[in-house]
Amino acid sequence: MKRSVCVVLGAMLVSIMTISCASARTIPNPVADAPLAKTPGEESVVFAGGCFWGVQAVFEHVKGVKSATAGYAGGAAKTAEYELVSNGDTGHAESVLVVYDPSKVTFGQLMKVFFSVAHDPTELNRQGPDEGTQYRSAIFYKTPEQKRLAEAYIAQMNAAKSFSTKIVTEVTGGKAFYPAEQYHQHYLVNHPTSPYIVINDIPKVRGLQKEFPQLYVGKAI
Repeated sequence: MKRSVCVVLGAMLVSIMTISCASARTIPNPVADAPLAKTPGEESVVFAGGCFWGVQAVFEHVKGVKSATAGYAGGAAKTAEYELVSNGDTGHAESVLVVYDPSKVTFGQLMKVFFSVAHDPTELNRQGPDEGTQYRSAIFYKTPEQKRLAEAYIAQMNAAKSFSTKIVTEVTGGKAFYPAEQYHQHYLVNHPTSPYIVINDIPKVRGLQKEFPQLYVGKAI
């Protein structure tokens, strides 16, 4: 993975990509979801949906999310490094650890954000201009309940043909999460004028604000 190459490709397709990314998909609410907890607490889940810069930026603006950390999941500790993961043969996916308060946002709401504005779950081993298994779509669940709800939601959307093709998102557990290098954290906040960010990631955050105003927190972008 070389971001410089991605930037060149993005610049060539800026109009097409900006339009497509800015338009959030209309997908149903999950039929199966956990209710809001009665008391504040803390739960976590790991989402992988292409470059972690954009996925992190989206979830940092979701109500009830306490933190969103860019990192790697799916591979071994010794290969959880950017340059190694970029080769596409470590088993890792660029991922984001989302820690949230279940009394403020449900797991189902987080999944709907993930599937509708954070990435395209029908792209296999790629996302937008980025290609490789490290860009695959995945939910690394932390509990059996998250597994059940994720599988049920994917089955629901496939049955309803919410997307033009089948969802390829992996639902898997038992994988450790490794935080990415510090310079990858909050990349959109720290580099808002980067061509890659402007083309690929800012439209995702704007899509969240437009489609989920009740969940959006923080400054408008």
